[in-house]
Amino acid sequence: MPAKIFSAAIVGLEAKIILVEADSGGGDFGQITVVGLPDTAVNESRERVKSALRNSGLKYPKRKITVNLAPADVKKRGPAYDLPITISIIALNNNLKINYQKDIFIGELSLDGELREIKGALAIAMSAKAAGLKRLFLPARNADEASLVSGLEIIALHNLRELLAFLRGEINLKTYSQGEGLEEKNNKNDLKQSTNNLENSDNFDFSKIRGQKNAKRALEIMAAGCHNLLLYGPPGSGKTLLAKASLKIMPALSFKESLEITKIYSISGKMKGASLIKNRPFRSPHHSASNSALIGGGPLPSPGEISLAHCGLLFLDEFPEFSRSAIESLRQPLEDGKINISRANASLDFPAKFILLAAMNPCPCGYLGDSKKSCCCSKKQIINYQNRLSGPILDRLDLFSEVKRLEISEIERLEDEEDSETIKKRVEGARKKQAKRYQKYNFKVNGDIPGTLVKKFCQLENNALDLLRNASEKLVLSGRSYFKLLKVAKTISDLDENNKSEIIQLKHLAEALQYRRQEN
Repeated sequence: MPAKIFSAAIVGLEAKIILVEADSGGGDFGQITVVGLPDTAVNESRERVKSALRNSGLKYPKRKITVNLAPADVKKRGPAYDLPITISIIALNNNLKINYQKDIFIGELSLDGELREIKGALAIAMSAKAAGLKRLFLPARNADEASLVSGLEIIALHNLRELLAFLRGEINLKTYSQGEGLEEKNNKNDLKQSTNNLENSDNFDFSKIRGQKNAKRALEIMAAGCHNLLLYGPPGSGKTLLAKASLKIMPALSFKESLEITKIYSISGKMKGASLIKNRPFRSPHHSASNSALIGGGPLPSPGEISLAHCGLLFLDEFPEFSRSAIESLRQPLEDGKINISRANASLDFPAKFILLAAMNPCPCGYLGDSKKSCCCSKKQIINYQNRLSGPILDRLDLFSEVKRLEISEIERLEDEEDSETIKKRVEGARKKQAKRYQKYNFKVNGDIPGTLVKKFCQLENNALDLLRNASEKLVLSGRSYFKLLKVAKTISDLDENNKSEIIQLKHLAEALQYRRQEN
């Protein structure tokens, strides 16, 4: 009679429960055949399983073993099936204390039977609980992460010998638990932010950055309404420093956002520590990054930088230096908040709801329009450089802010600058207004208002409406730019603590127009 063990497969950001069936019979002494759409890594598990059994003091069955991974239409990838395959083979001829209806096994084995860390433990634990399973056996290094799910017994394993001794009733293993599961955490509206994941984060407080009032204001608007922003200016003007500082004015994560980010990092193998991620991501890939690294993909589809920046900031420094195809690949996720990766046998969606914060020099040498240094680029070089950013990409940016070179007098000024915490309070106040306004809709911030609802939520007073009409004619705004201008004006209105109405005033629209793209 076949032995049947539950395991799991990662598909996108979710885990699907897999049934591992083992049966023996026929000739071909010592052969293992794995069926059920396994990839190369799963097929290679045959040799790891044999070696792990031998080095754990167990005899390998003398008959042919057939292992089926069901359902057969789900691609099985990676080495995490080593443990369930091994247990299913052992269960053929041994009486083990396994609840075959309630236990689930996952883990990679080394040749000597040690268990190695896997990816996606949180997603697996959540799916196991949803499926009504009660005990999850997995590598000890994944136990902290899996224990975030309450109501599921987590058995942390170091090696195969230890597991077999437990299943034979020879030893007891302590059930691993962190004490507070996801359901309890979900009762808290927001998660307290711990220290930012940037080194020496105190150095990035706005109070320590001199001048750049307009750029700081643009970053505040960006954070308050989830608007995409392009900073441009000469080298050394502070674009990168401002970008890094912007993380400290972002609002705290909600529980849902924290859970989504944690799942992404777990499946990507980038989890650092056991708890839910409580800081908004700040991803800054180099301009030489490939399309696959930026948007995700590869032979085993995995999240790229845009998904790792989900609910956070994607900072693209030297924006025009990225390849044209990489830049253009941002168009879909900037519109949809997700990226679809299609392969011959699967089509996967990864979340990619990020704020794009880009920075660039105005020309190849960087000094076009600079007050101190002269530009040495030809007109053709300048045009070619700026044309690396296509119209459709620029149309998807909400804010444009010049970061000028500071005068020495500004750098030496002793007056205190506004600190990040003060700005963050205004940002959070604006976010609360938006959350209340859009509580019945499937979007939460001004930057996500669909075009069909812009007129409903972005109403202007009469003199502001006149300004909008004049600006639309002079700037030749596209439909998308027109709507983005109104959304930015709405965010500025929300940041205005003295504005108690829902109407966008003239001053709000006038400020929004200052952050439109300037044509050279």
